[in-house]
Amino acid sequence: MGSFFDMRFQELQIETRRERPARARTDGESYLIRAGYLRAQDDLTRLGERAISRLGHTSKDDDDFLLRLGLPVLKTAEDEVVAVHPTGDLHLLRCPTCGYAASVETARARKEPLPPEQALPIERVATPDCTTIESLATFLGVPPAKTAKALLYARPGSDDLVFVVIRGDMQISERKLHAVAGALQPATRDQITSAGAIPGYASPIGLRQAFVVVDDMIPDSENLVAGANQAGFHLKNSNYGRDYQAHKVADLTLAHPGDSCEACSSPLESAAGYLLADRSGIRFTSALQALAEQNHDDRGLRLPLGAAPFDVHLLHIPSRETDTKGAAAVIHGRLEEAGISVLFDDRDERAGVKFNDADLIGCPLRVTVGERNLADRMVELKRRSDASIELIPIDETVTRLRSLTLSPR
Repeated sequence: MGSFFDMRFQELQIETRRERPARARTDGESYLIRAGYLRAQDDLTRLGERAISRLGHTSKDDDDFLLRLGLPVLKTAEDEVVAVHPTGDLHLLRCPTCGYAASVETARARKEPLPPEQALPIERVATPDCTTIESLATFLGVPPAKTAKALLYARPGSDDLVFVVIRGDMQISERKLHAVAGALQPATRDQITSAGAIPGYASPIGLRQAFVVVDDMIPDSENLVAGANQAGFHLKNSNYGRDYQAHKVADLTLAHPGDSCEACSSPLESAAGYLLADRSGIRFTSALQALAEQNHDDRGLRLPLGAAPFDVHLLHIPSRETDTKGAAAVIHGRLEEAGISVLFDDRDERAGVKFNDADLIGCPLRVTVGERNLADRMVELKRRSDASIELIPIDETVTRLRSLTLSPR
């Protein structure tokens, strides 16, 4: 078995594929599967485990690791480091002016309050078949922002109702709500009616034993339409403070692209990316996915030095007349002694197969031992990122590769 720095192709049991897997969600994931890093989503092979292991092994600290990846990153308000890429599974809002960024579930924006009004007397009105904000607003001829939306939850293992109120033109953020009120689950009809509320016509006015949480826009929104806790009826001109109180007032709603940044008022923009690190440390599998998305071409992966499973991909072109495998094995031994990370493809496969596999796997440097050049005591050196090939003397292979791996271009 090879050392950490070197390994043979067949020891890793690498199985490459020529066709794009149907289950691949992105180009990067497709190449990770085709190159043999993944069997399927998040199912690492030995090559994939090697890549993850080397990422961790070569990292002095988190900042050093993230810098070496060479990925465009941003830091969120949750102290997360995200590699920005449109295929990422983490959806964000960010401010292009001040740099604020957060997940869509926790992002904060400057909310626009309604124009102030004089509080009017509460009025009970018939609203048949108006069980949604849309139907209610249409029936009464008011904008959704003039309604109070009720969301009903219960604590796990308890029948205690948690009554949430937000403005009718806004959407709840479950992450923000759970941060304020703890773990919750949707309330059952029995739990709702036991507290004195009616599904579709609920409000916190007159409820029994309900824990009330309201969004921070509710206290500044006068004369909202709220449920009457009676089927077919609502209350016009409900006002927080006069008609009901909350146990907690907090920001509970989702921000959206185009909303004003809370810090500088610039419009927020959508973004996506891969979570590289959070307070628990680096997420190496996500980092590998982000690297694949950012570093590939139409032939396969193009991973940078220090972020690939091996820096050097060494292969020989089989020959009946010349022992190219033996010559490559000598070079392999010298590279191993020099501590240069190398994958040795000693299979007796055709040149095209081996070149295709090297391009798929994406090691930064490729060294090829072939019959014609071996006659002149030369080998081919090719960077994965370049089309050109350089001939170097066999005796200078270690020195040349050491200079490239220590001072990557």
